[in-house]
Amino acid sequence: MMSITYHKAKLTDVALMQSLVQPEVMSGKILFRSNDEIATNIRSYTLAKSGDELVGFVALHVYAHNLAEVRSLIVSESFRGKKIGQELVRRTLVEGKELGVKRVFTLTYEKRFFEKLNFDEIPKESLPEHKIWADCIKCKHFPICDEIALILEL
Repeated sequence: MMSITYHKAKLTDVALMQSLVQPEVMSGKILFRSNDEIATNIRSYTLAKSGDELVGFVALHVYAHNLAEVRSLIVSESFRGKKIGQELVRRTLVEGKELGVKRVFTLTYEKRFFEKLNFDEIPKESLPEHKIWADCIKCKHFPICDEIALILEL
């Protein structure tokens, strides 16, 4: 039986995180984040490990006193289908609730995954403008975005 442990990221994890996410960044599914950007936001990341192997991570990015985003969700291809992604998101939602966040959104190509976690699709136009300009302008698909926006009330 495989044992997965979950913990908050440390600065020493950044290189492993970049290595894991690289294929999804290259395909355009996940937005590239520099080592410095990850380091600056290191407290927002939760990691999943199997022994010493990093098998997934996610970030909870807080935008305002009542709004946060689940972003940068990745699970190693060989570990998909084992509910690791669901557990990572669940942990970020608990963290968000503890912080006092009222709503959590995501931009994703994996609509069904988030719907199973009770997220509801919303029009992208309803997202905060600073989200669009801060992150989306860096995306290789901008301005023709085919990601789906979903939100969950906590």
